Amino acid sequence: MPHMASVSVGFWVAVGGRHERPEENGIGHFIEHMLFKGTRRRSARQISEDIEGVGGYLNAFTSEEHTCYYARAPRRHLDRMIDVLADMFLNPRFDPVEVEKERGVIKEEIAMYLDQPHQLVQELLNAALWPEHPLGRPLTGTPEGLDRLGREQLRAYHRSHYTAAQLVVTVAGGVEEREVRRACDALWRRLPAGSQTACVPAPPADQEPRFRLVTRQVEQAQLAVGFRTCAHDDPRRFALRILNAIVGENMSSRLFVRLREDLGLAYAVHSSTSFFRDTGDLAIFCGLDPANLTRAFRLVLEELKRLASRAPGRAEFERAREYALGQVDLGIEGTENCMNWLGEQFLAHGRLRSPLTLKQRLARVTPAEVRRVAADFFRPERLAVAVVGPVKSLGRLRRWVGELT
Repeated sequence: MPHMASVSVGFWVAVGGRHERPEENGIGHFIEHMLFKGTRRRSARQISEDIEGVGGYLNAFTSEEHTCYYARAPRRHLDRMIDVLADMFLNPRFDPVEVEKERGVIKEEIAMYLDQPHQLVQELLNAALWPEHPLGRPLTGTPEGLDRLGREQLRAYHRSHYTAAQLVVTVAGGVEEREVRRACDALWRRLPAGSQTACVPAPPADQEPRFRLVTRQVEQAQLAVGFRTCAHDDPRRFALRILNAIVGENMSSRLFVRLREDLGLAYAVHSSTSFFRDTGDLAIFCGLDPANLTRAFRLVLEELKRLASRAPGRAEFERAREYALGQVDLGIEGTENCMNWLGEQFLAHGRLRSPLTLKQRLARVTPAEVRRVAADFFRPERLAVAVVGPVKSLGRLRRWVGELT
């Protein structure tokens, strides 16, 4: 991207929450925090100052299937960014005092999420979609589980998984490939070879819907409706991408228009998709007056049944497809977006496909395909429902599940 003044660098580790055993829940996220707490060469303050002191920034995130450490700065500081990230990756100290302090920090992070009903309902939905499976556990772990993770466990997990076989480096910006290779030479020489980590396979869909409820005295109820869908290499994902735009991804989607614009039942209404190695989901979220919970749930099911039984009209379909195509372009605009796109593509598919290839495949989707994937996935046995709010029972919601059949 020679026209860009910045460069973004990502160090991606092909291990995330779903690679953790039950007793390790939260360990990947804990390690993500610890890599910022000092190395043999740098203190925690020096790590941040070395990037921020040249006008850049540094961050990280842990997801279900990978962990990413990334930095962005003016392109003349490429070597510095790679050196800092490599130092964090290779040489974390896991200082016992810092481990204990960060354990407390993460507990505060967990408490923050639990205090936010819209975050809590998402965790409840995951638990309902993937019961007794790593995908259903919180990425942050639990306070009780964190107390059982000691310094030596963190170090051993880091040694086992932070290896050459697990690492992908992505760079986007005003730099040439030869500059990146040169800057990474020392890193590759020092990395242990290691091997790739297998994850726990996703279980088959249940024979009946699952429900989760947390009763909490808040002003607004949070409703989450999710369906098990398909993996990130399943050809149905292209039609599902357009289906999501029709269902609830934007302000012209069916659920937004019906629940908010037409009936005034909710302020926030949206849907999203997630794709993993061997499974995926489509989730719908809305916040609303508890008195309207059953009505909103019934309306959601009605719209989903309508999509499963009748293909969308030409105008609605083309609007949703153009939205999906446009989001591809917007998703790789800027160096950080492009760096993220590279890492996610490579870790998901083991290769890079151009955005043009993705757009060509989306452009071939038909309204009939959208109806078929809706019929495939909007089924009671794939359904999970989660609610947070001043609600004592979900019995009335359970009775409406028959609307899907």
